[in-house]
Order: sequence, then C-alpha cells, then structure tokens
Amino acid sequence: MDPAQWMALLQQGDEEALEKLLTHYDGMLRYIAGGILEAPQDREDCLAQVRLKLWESRGQYDPERSSPATWLTALCRSAAVDRLRKARRQNTGELPETHPDPAPGPEEQLLQKERIQALERALNTLSARDRNLVYRKYYYLQSTARMAAELGLTERAVEGKLYRIRRKLQKQLGGEVL
Repeated sequence: MDPAQWMALLQQGDEEALEKLLTHYDGMLRYIAGGILEAPQDREDCLAQVRLKLWESRGQYDPERSSPATWLTALCRSAAVDRLRKARRQNTGELPETHPDPAPGPEEQLLQKERIQALERALNTLSARDRNLVYRKYYYLQSTARMAAELGLTERAVEGKLYRIRRKLQKQLGGEVL
C-alpha cells in the first residue's frame, strides 16, 4: 500500500493506517520538528501533537488539494511553531488584562491577506533553488548553519544568497520583506 491508500483508510477510522503513515513519514516529521525545536522533549511532544492532530483532522484531508506528505508537513510545522510560541510566551509571561487584544481587526486581516498574496506572487518568480532556501529559512525556521551543512555550502554563502533573495523580493514588493 502507498500513503494515499493509508490516508483513505485513516479517513474511515483505521488506526492501523495511522500507525503506518506515522512510521513511513517518521524521519520527515522528526527532521521538520528538529529544525524548529531545540529541546528533545519539545520535539517528542510535538510529534505526539502531530499524531493527535492527524487523528482528529483526518476528515479534513482532501487528496485533490495535497499529497499525504504535504499535509503531514503542514501539520508538523504548525505543531512545532505552536509549541515554540507557547514556550516563548511562558518565558515572557502573560499579557496584563489592560493590554489590547493582539488579534488583527478586519482591516488588518485584509491588508495581511493582500501582502501574503503579493509575497506568493514574488516567490513564484524565484528559481526553485532560491524558493527552497526561503522556505527552509522562513517557513521551516532552519538555522543558517544547518542549511549550510546540508547544502554543502559555507554559512557565509547561505547568508549571502538569502540577502540577495531578500533584496530582490524587496525591489519587487517595494518595501520591507521577510
């Protein structure tokens, strides 16, 4: 069986399919969580959260929109970033009651949506290699050292490439980017 078939079984409530999917993608999930979270316990908690989210949201998976690998990547990245934010919030403390709600209002949501669409269009103009660097740095939150080691480059070379990509995107978007 392949992952798409396991996802179909999982959507029907098959727990064995859940185990097979998680076993098949274990390395990928650990790689994603490890790039975002430093503490081993946080990574393990993140993977447990991915298991739970996968089971709870199995009915939301749409094979027309994404592959099982893409869907699991998004679940894992979101779980890792949520755990990272939670840890940072605990370190900084809670906001006082008088502090305004940090959630954006309707106008800000519309502006954010427009900025995201413009950034997506600009990213699509980049080469696949450059787009990959941007995703690794800003979506998967990988360190420059890790990227350099995995790509066989120096940290300085990776920093230089990212700098040039940012400058190119800034020119296209006319302002601050990334």
